[in-house]
Amino acid sequence: MRIPNHIGIIPDGNRRWAVKHGLTKEKGYKSGLEPGLELFRLCKKIGVKEVTYYGFTMDNTKRPSVQTKAFTKACIDAVKMLSNEDASLLVIGNTDTPKFPKELLPFAEKRQKFGNGKIKLNFLVNYGWQWDLANYIHSKGREKDIMNNLNSNDVSRVDLIIRWGGRRRLSGFLPVQSVYADFYVVDDLWPDFKPQHFYDALEWYSKQDITLGG
Repeated sequence: MRIPNHIGIIPDGNRRWAVKHGLTKEKGYKSGLEPGLELFRLCKKIGVKEVTYYGFTMDNTKRPSVQTKAFTKACIDAVKMLSNEDASLLVIGNTDTPKFPKELLPFAEKRQKFGNGKIKLNFLVNYGWQWDLANYIHSKGREKDIMNNLNSNDVSRVDLIIRWGGRRRLSGFLPVQSVYADFYVVDDLWPDFKPQHFYDALEWYSKQDITLGG
């Protein structure tokens, strides 16, 4: 089986999961924490070199405050959980707005190594694709300079993106690094994560013709 170097994770469906189980929408985010940790450990086990989780976007913060507080807390808790693993962790997002949780500022200022730092781990928090590209656009840079001018310049090209929840869109996820990524959709909602979802995605990826445009 061909193992992707870098996997992007879009953990969608938390609110729909909560409603499905008779809960208010904000209750779904906490249920996504354990799946995130389990998936990280699976990635480490098979030898993935880099993982990027989509936490929340700047657009997401337009949601009702009870929801924004809930997903912000979930992201803080997720980063704390992952900081106990063997990872080289960096939080990426717009830290210049009050929507960025101050608890995560130390992780955004510098990539931090935990344990043996076996996997490069990125967590997108208060992220926006316009914000990510802003330096490049303002500098009127050339195409070859784009990576150096990204706010996410420490993130490598993504090989495989897996999105839970059935939606077939990127939702602004790392537009430059995702330019040649293969995109796999799991119809089940994120809190219903099963390891088999991951293995099915890897099996599918192994069958793709990776040309990078060539």
